[in-house]
Amino acid sequence: KCRTGPLDIVFVIDSSRSVRPFEFETMRRFMMDIIGSLDVGPNATRVGVIQYSSQVQNIFSLKTFFTRADMEKAINSIVPLAQGTMTGLAIQYAMNVAFTTQEGARPLHKKIPRIAIIVTDGRPQDRVTEVATQARNAGIEIYAVGIQRADMNSLRAMASPPLEEHVFLVESFELIQQFGKQFQDKLCGVDMCMEQEHGCQHSCISTPSSFYCECNPGYRLNVDGKTCSPIDACADGRHGCQHQCVSTRGSYSCRCRAGYYLNQDKRTCSMIDYCSFGNHSCQHECVSIPNGHYCRCRSGFTLQHDGRSCRATDLCNGVDHGCEFKCVSTEGSYRCVCPEGQQLQADGKACSKCGAGHVDLVMVIDGSKSVRPQNFELVKQFVNRIVDLLEVSPHGTQVGLVQYSSRVRTEFPLNKYHSADEIKKAVMEVEYMEKGTMTGLALKHMVEHSFSELEGARPLSHNIPRIGLVFTDGRSQDDISEWARRAKESGIVMFAVGVGKAVEEELRAIASEPVEQHFSYSADFTTMTHLVENFKLNICPEEGKGEMEIRSPCECEALVQFQTNTVAILQSLTEKNILWAHALAQMTARLEDLEKQIANKK
Repeated sequence: KCRTGPLDIVFVIDSSRSVRPFEFETMRRFMMDIIGSLDVGPNATRVGVIQYSSQVQNIFSLKTFFTRADMEKAINSIVPLAQGTMTGLAIQYAMNVAFTTQEGARPLHKKIPRIAIIVTDGRPQDRVTEVATQARNAGIEIYAVGIQRADMNSLRAMASPPLEEHVFLVESFELIQQFGKQFQDKLCGVDMCMEQEHGCQHSCISTPSSFYCECNPGYRLNVDGKTCSPIDACADGRHGCQHQCVSTRGSYSCRCRAGYYLNQDKRTCSMIDYCSFGNHSCQHECVSIPNGHYCRCRSGFTLQHDGRSCRATDLCNGVDHGCEFKCVSTEGSYRCVCPEGQQLQADGKACSKCGAGHVDLVMVIDGSKSVRPQNFELVKQFVNRIVDLLEVSPHGTQVGLVQYSSRVRTEFPLNKYHSADEIKKAVMEVEYMEKGTMTGLALKHMVEHSFSELEGARPLSHNIPRIGLVFTDGRSQDDISEWARRAKESGIVMFAVGVGKAVEEELRAIASEPVEQHFSYSADFTTMTHLVENFKLNICPEEGKGEMEIRSPCECEALVQFQTNTVAILQSLTEKNILWAHALAQMTARLEDLEKQIANKK
């Protein structure tokens, strides 16, 4: 038996038509004699067989069989291909397929010799020199065995150096069996590990005419090729341990720092939840930390000296609360209060006898084609002058804007902006829609959407007045009666302002009762600016003057005062319209006189 150590051997057998059947039988015997002398097994010598003619056929690979009996059975079942002699193609297959790790060859770093034994009886029909060189450079040691009619030059082109040890020519097939015994000695050679002092620290592996040292699992061979050192599996940094890597023989394990435990993935760590043990005795909250825990109080409470119990903090004495009159501490917070007869302002700190009333105001403006761009700009200016008079804030007055023509568009809802400057900027950026006049559709949108809590309207239970102001310049192209009625039934106080060709009947249908106090008409857009002079939206009036009754300023209701102020504005508008109409009539008469004088001169 060959004791040189493990080998990866692949027989490359010529089964071209020139090899007669009885001659092929001697080749079978040759392979089985060689295999019989080897110590075969998964960790010893592995054997593969391929045959070739015009094509290449894999009989069994290096990973297929690990007993001599199975190998001999497979060799005896070979059916020769009986075609051409494509030796170069066979060498290419051996290099690219047979000696790959996928087919059972051991990795090159294990230094297990890869040996190809080519047996042929003729001249190759393809080129072998280049492909044989590639195979040798890939680490394959090639033995070229020629029989009878083989071409010596081709054998020398295929074989590894030194050629005198790798090229063999047998005169006839009858002599190949005798040659096989000689080849066994050449292949196995002497056990170099036994013949000399190898110096290997762990194991010596003998190869034909040489040897190499190998280390036990968990060790690596040092640069001297003989001694071994433990492998530090943590050193390459690819271990993936979150905290610490602990190297063992050829392997590693992960370890967590104190106060953490290793997760199921055996790499990451999680902090131990000491609070989950249930013995912390914290009154409010327990906070886990590495190696322990501590107690924490909720906002507005202070941790006591025992480190567990909590007591409410008097925030009024501990912070700059800013209350104008009085600060009252509550659990975890505080609030400002005002003296009787005074109201707390929107900032939650200041007090006043009666601040500006708070309303939810939605203005619905006509953007139809008849308005025209220059007049639409006047409408936007008018809207902004109204905004200037309001105390806009999240807890005070809120303003929304809707534009309509043939469709309806919410320019911004009640909860969009929280300051007058933001609203005025948004108003000036509104784009003119043009097209039709669907006032009924706009009223429907206002009722269903603009005054919904989703768009910022405060709940009815808060008693915040809801006011709708509708501006239109012509007859509606749809019915307005149903949604005008629904708006008022839902608690919205409706004001209607008509301009130009607006229809009085529709304005009255929109306006709340008493109708005369909730609608007005202007012949021209330019006269709308006069409304602002008297349009005061302060919900509570000043204390009475002269013969007016002096009222407590905080007893008024925002809605009543808004109606009163609006009526005054609309009355002012009506008076100014009469003056404008009279002036216009006088100017028209004068123009007619001038036209007559010019005509007479002609």
